Amino acid sequence: MSFAQVLDELSVLTFEQRQLLIRRALELDDASLPEEHMALVESRMAAHHAAPDSSVPLEEMKARLRARSQT
Repeated sequence: MSFAQVLDELSVLTFEQRQLLIRRALELDDASLPEEHMALVESRMAAHHAAPDSSVPLEEMKARLRARSQT
């Protein structure tokens, strides 16, 4: 299958299939994390999914950090 054909087929994939495809493609380029680091990432992601309101948006965090560095 050519790259152009793969791109054409993307539109028929489900959202979940596209997400899996993205994850697999990124895994090809990413260095593996040690098992204990991966476990930490997984536990923090699970905690975030369980309570998404407990996180802070990136722009808000940047503003907080800028405010700290100016004092």
